[in-house]
Amino acid sequence: MHKHLLYIAIFLSQLIGASLAQAALPIPKPPSTGAKSFIIQDYGSGNILAEKNSDVSVEPASITKLMTAYTIFNELQSGNIALTDIVTISEKAWRTPGSRMFVEVGKQVAVEDLLQGMIVQSGNDATVALAEYVAGSEDSFAALMNKHAEEIGLTGSHFMNSTGLPDDNHYMTARDIAQLSTLLIKNYPEYYKWYSQKEYTFNDITQHNRNKLLWRDDSVDGLKTGHTDSAGWCLVTSAEKEGMRLITVVLGTNSDNARTDASQALLNYGFRFFETHKLYDAGTQLTTSRIWKGSSETIALGVDKPLYVTIPRGQYNALDASMNIDQRIMAPVNAGQSLGSVLVKLGEQVVADQPLVSLQSIGEGSFWQRITDEGLLYFE
Repeated sequence: MHKHLLYIAIFLSQLIGASLAQAALPIPKPPSTGAKSFIIQDYGSGNILAEKNSDVSVEPASITKLMTAYTIFNELQSGNIALTDIVTISEKAWRTPGSRMFVEVGKQVAVEDLLQGMIVQSGNDATVALAEYVAGSEDSFAALMNKHAEEIGLTGSHFMNSTGLPDDNHYMTARDIAQLSTLLIKNYPEYYKWYSQKEYTFNDITQHNRNKLLWRDDSVDGLKTGHTDSAGWCLVTSAEKEGMRLITVVLGTNSDNARTDASQALLNYGFRFFETHKLYDAGTQLTTSRIWKGSSETIALGVDKPLYVTIPRGQYNALDASMNIDQRIMAPVNAGQSLGSVLVKLGEQVVADQPLVSLQSIGEGSFWQRITDEGLLYFE
């Protein structure tokens, strides 16, 4: 379909704002982490700020529990289970090796307690108990994890268990982990709060969250640690400063301190050299366009989700925005239907490309309107 290009002066003036006088910062190489793989991703825009081996599948250890949590949160949101449900602890759950919540076989524990035991204490026993409650067995739960992973596009991940205990066919990539973390924060904010919880007490035993950055950096509010001898020391973090949220994934370092220091360095790098701006909220009208043979002659166009850009600091004034709008829009049109695109560029680099959609539904016009527009289109 033929399209025409429409530049938006108002759009650009809102982008530039008070940042005109800010000088551009040179972007150095990202910090050396000693990790097998890492990634820094902006939460709002989804832009990758730095990465190393981010598409290489590696053993994730207890980072796996992010996928376990996502699966359980989905069950909660769907109403299939409730936080107040009572789970009877099986012998298998009780015997699961590794980090523990210290639940006892045969005891009954609420889902909410088990979730905090899994998230804050990284308890493998709590994790298996939840998996068995949701799906009947841990094997069935792993199949459910893989189903959700496929649905949300985790192309480099596969799960054999709920805990992250070593298995040759159990793996994730740094990119998948960043994407999963984004969806956890976005889709389940009511449960994400547990990832910032510094300690949890169960059965008179208090255990601290293993994410040391919760004490070191006030901007950090999650997500998860992981460690086995074969996986090394892993850490996924999320932090927010001045409306900009970053997610970092560090996999396969050689110590607890190394994963903490590497994650801190990547967060500092991202916040120091990049800035993220929300240009428009979902549903904001950007323009109107002619619609033919419809009950109205014009149609409102905008974006159906917030439009973010992440750019090097000091280059806000260099942004250039344009809209590509379908030349002949014919009724009927449904709300949310794509009718073009919004493109934001920094020099020759595209920093945002998002569908331009109809903000309203327009039905067919009267017989007379359709005949009239048919005649006008002949001369268009």
